[in-house]
Amino acid sequence: MPAAPRDQSRRIGNLSLLIPPPPAPAQPVAACLAGMQQRWRQEGHLAGLWQAWPGIAGPQLAPHCRPLRLQSGILTVGAPPGPWLQALQYNRHQLLGALRGAGFQLRDLRFQQHHAQPSPPPASLQEQDDWARHPSRIDVHGLADCPACGRPAPAGEMALWGHCSFCRRQDLAKP
Repeated sequence: MPAAPRDQSRRIGNLSLLIPPPPAPAQPVAACLAGMQQRWRQEGHLAGLWQAWPGIAGPQLAPHCRPLRLQSGILTVGAPPGPWLQALQYNRHQLLGALRGAGFQLRDLRFQQHHAQPSPPPASLQEQDDWARHPSRIDVHGLADCPACGRPAPAGEMALWGHCSFCRRQDLAKP
């Protein structure tokens, strides 16, 4: 039986105990993320491809097509029928070269029709409108005294519930 290295064992009397090796030194988050992206590319994960897609496909093509599947080195890219699907087929060799140049180990590309719903922007107009009308906004509705407790509170809360949010919370907590 092979002996453990000295830095991984400790003797207490006539017993020899194994101790785990010291942990690897801490790395910055940016280095961890870069390492994860590199592994995704080497191992052929679709997540790495999704992240790199806008830079690989380019600003004109990327918004209109997206990677759908990556199986056995074959990437399936979806696009709406018509000019965008045709553009993918026309640029097949350049796209495959760009993918390989970015570190993705692909054998081939396939294209299919795909009608994707565009994702809403993070700060959509609906969210902005909801926040602009929120009853707790003092700058929009002003400040008033709660008729139930007498504390100052946004007037929008009083108009909505008849009292402030603190009293509302107490009402909701009652059985």
